[in-house]
Amino acid sequence: MNGKQAAGYRAVEWVEPGMTVGLGTGSTAYWAIQRIGERVKQEGLEIRAIATSKASEKLAKELNIPLYEAADIPHIDLTIDGADEVNPQMDLIKGGGGALLREKMVALKSDKLIVVADSSKDVNVLGTFKLPIEVVPFASEWTLDLLRRRYEVPMDFRQNEGSIYITDNGNYIIDAAFGRIEETGKLADELKATTGVVDHGLFVGIAKTVVLGNEDGTVSVRTK
Repeated sequence: MNGKQAAGYRAVEWVEPGMTVGLGTGSTAYWAIQRIGERVKQEGLEIRAIATSKASEKLAKELNIPLYEAADIPHIDLTIDGADEVNPQMDLIKGGGGALLREKMVALKSDKLIVVADSSKDVNVLGTFKLPIEVVPFASEWTLDLLRRRYEVPMDFRQNEGSIYITDNGNYIIDAAFGRIEETGKLADELKATTGVVDHGLFVGIAKTVVLGNEDGTVSVRTK
């Protein structure tokens, strides 16, 4: 069992019968969804689930995990999701898989966000991974220009086979190479307040638990 699988499996130990669970997106959240599917099949685990992306929704359906629409879910007990980077304060960079908006909406609706990642994602300071910024397509060039002039760091639209990448919500993503992000809250607030920006991949003060998987299959757990 590799680190990603170990982290995903460990996080599912928090899932209890009757819970409403948010299903994250990415290569480590994949293993959590797989494990939930195993428990549904083998234990008859009864839960309600909501997916954070079309990819996770497809996987959940294949595993017969009961899925619900947001309108039918008043609250979420816990969400298990991955991260591209996590610092000692459990602030995150997310969005490498392009699902940051739905991931953040589901996380903020949850009583508890459990982050699963392999140990390589554990960093002292966020920012080595490019920060994804989701923007509306209309006048997106203006938004990109504004952000470039404001921050003076390399950034551009994410590409997919030679075309601009389009999220599940029909938006674009700008990947910004900020480097060391010392003031995560300040940057998060600035970006969120920018007209044309839908949301961004800084998750500040949201995660309650981080499960890091090591190459040898062991895990370490960090909690607030």
